[in-house]
Amino acid sequence: MMRSIHTRTTSRASRTSGAAKAAAAALTAGALALTLTACGGGDGKDKSGKDTSGGGESSSASVKLPKLDGQTLEVAAVWTGPEQDNFTKVLKEFEKRTGAKVNFVPTGNNTATFLSTKIEGGKPPDVAFLPQVGVLHQFADKGWIKPLGSDAQAQVDKNFSAGWKNLGAYKGKQYGVYVKAANKSLVWYNTAAFEAAGISKTPKTWDDFLSTAQTLSDAGSPAVSIGGADGWTLTDWFENIYLSQAGPEKYDQLATHKIKWTDPSVKEALTTLAKLWGKDELIAGGRKGALATEFPKSVTQTFSGDTPAAMVYEGDFVTANINADTKAKVGTDAKVFPFPAVGDKAPVVSGGDVAVALKGGEGAQALVTFLSSTDAAEIWAAQGGYISPNKEMDTAKYKDAVTRDIAKALLAAGDDFRFDMSDQAPAAFGGTQGVGEWKGLQDFLKNPKDVAGTQRQLEADAAKAYKNG
Repeated sequence: MMRSIHTRTTSRASRTSGAAKAAAAALTAGALALTLTACGGGDGKDKSGKDTSGGGESSSASVKLPKLDGQTLEVAAVWTGPEQDNFTKVLKEFEKRTGAKVNFVPTGNNTATFLSTKIEGGKPPDVAFLPQVGVLHQFADKGWIKPLGSDAQAQVDKNFSAGWKNLGAYKGKQYGVYVKAANKSLVWYNTAAFEAAGISKTPKTWDDFLSTAQTLSDAGSPAVSIGGADGWTLTDWFENIYLSQAGPEKYDQLATHKIKWTDPSVKEALTTLAKLWGKDELIAGGRKGALATEFPKSVTQTFSGDTPAAMVYEGDFVTANINADTKAKVGTDAKVFPFPAVGDKAPVVSGGDVAVALKGGEGAQALVTFLSSTDAAEIWAAQGGYISPNKEMDTAKYKDAVTRDIAKALLAAGDDFRFDMSDQAPAAFGGTQGVGEWKGLQDFLKNPKDVAGTQRQLEADAAKAYKNG
């Protein structure tokens, strides 16, 4: 959600070759650990004191754009609230440089369905952000997206590593660029709650995490906030546990449905997850409350209110909600630690949103070109709640030191990362509200004792979706 994160349908064979396979490799937790729990907030200025708050054309623009006076473009993405507001700052700069007007349209969680309806109705947006690799493949097969033009391709070649380039490519053509990334293996915590419970160290293992949650609960804090009303957050919980416990090879096999969801490794991961989800007293509002809590609220109820929760799991984009909807300061009141190790290594799962052109013409290509540039990345980074896989951007532009270190860890990993499993799946299974994996894991949160039944339902839904996709 990559909350920003969700939707789709495509063939298993094509998804496992080329882009997805080249980019599915395993980010080490050591690179992430960095100094995440010890960082302070930023002040919107780089090391030289230059303002980095975004807006206004740079005197040293990294990319040339055409004049588009009189043109109106439309761009669609899943973001709402603070994430939409932050992205609008990027669009304003594009408008200033080109003379075009750009309208933003939120897609809702079912991005592929929203866009399919628009395209089939003859009214596609000029540019869209797709939250899943599989959606890009599906749309490319249908001829719904345009390959990048030479200017956009030049920006991609200059600014992105092979792994991220490959994720936006399909059947030998570059169709999109992952301009927004997410590290989805982070646990954010309320420092006051930890201090009140006498906790001085963040947990490194799953057993430590459960012990920490119990200590917090005993001290009077709702231990873990879960946004279970948004099924995508639950897939992220599962993926982190599965990657750490089963390992990257099994992860890749399950992601491509080469092993079934009835596999013993899935049973083990669900059983592990149930050690948290099965304890109402450790969950803010209990299971019932979690299932009624959407992602933004899961963040705000951790860092605001009379009895805030102590921890919330999700990606780096959590900072956008902390900054916009609470008085907490990232790096002081709100800190972060890597998702705890369940197996030998702590997991790191990455996600991202790929920008694609759905219309031909100069305007759509110009916008994708700008989004691929360091200029756009640096404006976006200055707003907070965003990290970029753009290796050429100035990391001093990040709004706070916590986000800056998360971004540096992502860049340090190069092409060695695992992409979100559900985002590699057909949308009918991995990216649609109320069905497939989202619904299966919501049902599991409701009844964590039913491991076997959950496995059977997930496998039935996966088999159908991968066959059709």
